[in-house]
Parts: sequence; C-alpha cells; structure tokens
Amino acid sequence: MWYVGIDWADDHHDAAVVDELGHQVATIRVAHSAEGLRQLTTFLLEVATRPRAAESAADPEQIACVVETTQGLLITALLEAGFPVYPVNPKTLERRRAPAGAKTDALDAYLLAKKGRSDLADLRRLAPDSPLVQELKVLTHDQDGLIQTQTRLVNQLTACLKAYYPAALTLFAKLQQPTTLAFLRAYPTLEAARSASVEELTAFLKAQPHYPGPLKAAHRLWEQLHAPQLHADPVTTRAKTRLMLALVSQLVPLMDQLSAYDEEIERLFLTHPDSQVFLSLPGTGKRLAPRLLAGWGDDRERFERAASVQALAGTAPVPYESGKFARARKRRACIKSWRNALYQFAWQSTTQEEWALAYYRRKRGEGKSHSVALRALANLWVRIIHALWLKRVRYDPALFLAARQAHARPAA
Repeated sequence: MWYVGIDWADDHHDAAVVDELGHQVATIRVAHSAEGLRQLTTFLLEVATRPRAAESAADPEQIACVVETTQGLLITALLEAGFPVYPVNPKTLERRRAPAGAKTDALDAYLLAKKGRSDLADLRRLAPDSPLVQELKVLTHDQDGLIQTQTRLVNQLTACLKAYYPAALTLFAKLQQPTTLAFLRAYPTLEAARSASVEELTAFLKAQPHYPGPLKAAHRLWEQLHAPQLHADPVTTRAKTRLMLALVSQLVPLMDQLSAYDEEIERLFLTHPDSQVFLSLPGTGKRLAPRLLAGWGDDRERFERAASVQALAGTAPVPYESGKFARARKRRACIKSWRNALYQFAWQSTTQEEWALAYYRRKRGEGKSHSVALRALANLWVRIIHALWLKRVRYDPALFLAARQAHARPAA
C-alpha cells in the first residue's frame, strides 16, 4: 500500500507519497488544469509499479489518497481514475506540524500522507453520492448563496428606505415580495405615492398577480400614506431614490432566479424515492425537505449509526473537561449548511408537533438558551429521521408517540 497526501489549491496541487515504512519516496507539483491532473494520475500509477509494489501491478486500489476536501475537479479526477480517496478535516494537520509552526504546501502534503499511513483504519473512504443527490446538493448549496445575497440586498434596501421613505416599510407584509418592489418602482418617493388616488392604487394592485382584495387594500394604503409621516429633505430624497431603484433592479431578477431554483430543486427532489420520507416530516416545506435529503444522501452504508449523523451535522455537543470544570460546547467542525437546515426544521417542528414544543419548553425551563434548546431538539430529530431513513418509512406521529411511551415504561 502507498499513501499519498495531496495539498490542493486553486492553481496547483502538491502530492507526497510515503511507503508502508513511512519513508517519503516521491513528490510532485502539478497545475490545476486538465494536463496537470493527467500528470498527477499518471505519476500515482507509476509509483504503484515500483519494485516494492510490483505484486500490485499498478492497482489504483493500492494507492490511498488523503485530501482535505470532498469535492471539486481534483476529487473527480482521482475517483474517475479509480483511486480510493480519504477526506480529512483541514484542522487535522494543525496538531501534526512542528512546534515552530512551519507550513508549506509540500509539508502539508507530506503530513497528509503520514496521516493516511498511521490512521487509515480510522478514516472513511469517500463514496460518491448518486448523481441525483449530487445535483441536489449543488443546487441547494448554490441557492443558499443566492438567498444570502438576497438578504444583503434587502438589508441595504431597508436601510435606504429608513433614510428617506420609512412609510414604504409598513405598507406591505414583506419587503422582498414582487408587489412591494413593483410599488417602489411605481412610487419611488412619499410625494409620488401621496399623489396617487384610490382609483390609481386600486388599478395598481389589480395588476399584481393574485393580489387579494385590491379595493380594500387601496383604501388602506391611501390612509397610511396620508397619515403624518417622516420625510427627508429634497437632496437626500433624490440621492436615496437612485440607490433604492438600483437595489430593486437587482432584487427583482434575483427573486425570479430563486423561484426557478425552487422549481428545479422540487422537480429533482420528487423524483427521488426517499422524497416521501422527508416530506412526511412536520414543517419541512419545499426548501427544508430537499436539504435534509441532500445531507443524508441515499447510501445506507454511510451512516450506520445516528451518532455519525449527529457529529457530522453538528447537533451533538462536544464535551469539554479540565479539572473540576466540565461543560458541553457547540460542535464547530461540521457541515454548516446541514446543521442550519436541521436547526430550522427543529424550530418549524415546534409549530406542528406538541411533543417537540414540550421538549423545547422543557429545555428552556432547565435554563438552556434558545440555541441550545433548539440544538437538543434537532439532535433528537436526527435519531428519528435516521431510523426512518434506514427503514425507508414515512414519519407517523401516532407510531412515534406509541413507541416513545413503550420505551418510557421499561425505563421507569
């Protein structure tokens, strides 16, 4: 067996090879390009043909690649070439560096190779998800990035309106909805909005798709606009109006793209056989259910125990003890997007499941903060979802409560 540590970067990759005795036998640096990745795979196969491994006949399975990532074109190239890939957390190398703290790409590659040689039995080989789950993961991850962009734009728009047109913030339920943005474009200042009659406001609302009760809403808007309002001086109004229109022009197409993402994610999600398992969970909705499925995947051998999911998803606390001091800390080394989805789901479940709300309230009654109580509830949900996922069955509140009571009686 040969152990290869690969330190990856945006424009190049360093690789170091050690043998079973721990001796470094070869190194290489390749560019992050099609030719560079071809050189890397050729180099690794050549290493396997050396006399020490002659009996393996250049078998890619005899070359363990240890890398600090689970995705990207480098990982794709290694998997396509048949090399086993073992991802490790980037923080792993911090404990292996010299006391002086020396750090180079070549040194990191060597330390990764040494990590593979000493701890290969404790590392989990990377098993790619099915193409459908891979696409769901990428789409949901990219949509989360777009949602963050939307949040930033909405925050900027809110601050802009507070500076010169605060009345616009109270006219509709949400700022980031088509009707609100259309109103701001049609009436970009308080003076422009006040100049509109009830009939004009009614016609505007009727032009908005599926807007309920436009006539009644128009009267409400007219009354709100003509009530005493704060307003800015003409210079501020002109300057901030320009900024507001610029922000709205970015938000409108972004919201359209988010809707398109929702449609494509839903289409892919519903074609997966496990979709009904996650749709049965209370409060998942169109965005949380696909994210939970993307986190679990469909490889039943990946997570044999719920504890593995709890650690990877960040719901399990980390114990910290030193002398007489002992407490549980939030787990930071985890998949953040998965943890966020589980936290959001746990909070939504308290609105539909009485036992979930009772559990959350009990934790708060014990003096736990909102985030800690939510983490505990999410940790409990992981065990439930893991059992459903393994058995491929839908969540049934009646069956869950019956099983919970049956479990509680022997424990008592």
